[in-house]
Amino acid sequence: MTDAFIDIPGVRNFRDAGGIGALRRGVLYRSGSFHTLTEEGARRLKALGLRTVLDLRSPFELETWPDQRHGLDHETLSLPTLPANRGDVDRPWPEDQASLYPFMAETAGPSLAAVIRRLAAPESLAAVVHCAVGKDRTGLTIAVLQSLLGASEADITADFLLSNIGLGLDDGPVPYVDEAGAERLSRPVGAELIASSLTWIDTHHGSIPAYLHHHGATEAELDAVRTNLSA
Repeated sequence: MTDAFIDIPGVRNFRDAGGIGALRRGVLYRSGSFHTLTEEGARRLKALGLRTVLDLRSPFELETWPDQRHGLDHETLSLPTLPANRGDVDRPWPEDQASLYPFMAETAGPSLAAVIRRLAAPESLAAVVHCAVGKDRTGLTIAVLQSLLGASEADITADFLLSNIGLGLDDGPVPYVDEAGAERLSRPVGAELIASSLTWIDTHHGSIPAYLHHHGATEAELDAVRTNLSA
């Protein structure tokens, strides 16, 4: 599955989300943010036929690290997965990964329904889903879409774990400076993390389609996404 990686200069962890279940290649990509995108990277994105960027980051992240375009004319939608900012006093983001993943499932419903709504329009493709590094928020979003296209849990998990390779986390945590200037550790992901998100959805809603319906996605939109993304 490592052949899914595509070299886009200035963008981390860029890869094709297709080739899993019925999700075809060349229509949906996943990555880190475009805030260090180079002109050469933009040329390669244009060659992929990029039309839509679905940005899952918080408003503060967008302000601190805005995506670069270098002349690209794609549409960008801001669809935050998590509450407004990391330090939100009402819904602070969990600091540990084990708590973050079910928390994401709990808070991501409106964002995921909006992703479905956009991808239901065939003119939105090819699309890229990204957050800061394309690991956690992007991981959940892509897992939901792959599941909707009939991918097995094993294949979803294998694709999810590729972020460890894409981000150089296969040898352990790596330090980084976050959007607020604080030094943190980026930690590898494990299979139990994405499983905890999907288990939260199943426990509280019974299925991914029911979860998406609960947050406003229609059956017609789910069918359109299956049609638009399938091989």
